[in-house]
Amino acid sequence: MQQGTLSPLPAPTTFLFDIGKVLLDFDFESSLIRLIPDTVSNPHERIRHVLERKNALETGFIDPGSYADWALKALGSNASQEQFYQTWQQIFTVNEPMWQCVRKLAAANYTLILISNINAIHSPWIFTRYPEFSFFQHRVLSFEVGFLKPDPAIYRHAINTFRLNPALTVYIDDQPQNILIGKTLNLQCWQYNIDNHPAFENWLEDKLTTLGR
Repeated sequence: MQQGTLSPLPAPTTFLFDIGKVLLDFDFESSLIRLIPDTVSNPHERIRHVLERKNALETGFIDPGSYADWALKALGSNASQEQFYQTWQQIFTVNEPMWQCVRKLAAANYTLILISNINAIHSPWIFTRYPEFSFFQHRVLSFEVGFLKPDPAIYRHAINTFRLNPALTVYIDDQPQNILIGKTLNLQCWQYNIDNHPAFENWLEDKLTTLGR
């Protein structure tokens, strides 16, 4: 199915939302580089090295303190753990157009669920910093369940825990590999492009209007 094309699928009752590059944009590098002294060589390579190990943090296989200590050494930084946490958290900007959609869906009494690769430095901080996450009734967070998207296990966890009917569930994510797995599990999927929000909004409006919601 080409994006923007209506499909003969049943009306959705539930929406699964990714966080990064969907609800919130993010930029690790611009934030982390502030931790690196000007005298340290290869700052961008150091940041890439730190981010390469981020999956271990997001599956809960390493605790935030251990990760912060390792990352600060890898960055050549003399910052404290707390400074690292604050810098790690200061990567986000709100994608307001998508939040407008969330408010409309919540007002229409759809079930809204988060499904995100995220870590214990960002959670629960992120939900306090951005209180509109309270629109979401449930959360599936990788560091809590021990699986990262696109592992099918994280989707099955959401489906089984919340007794979802995949055919009645819309899944929104920016990563093509995640969308591919969602489709294999019969979710109604949309690969989101934060630089082309109107494409998603038009698709959603057409879908819900056509289906009489």
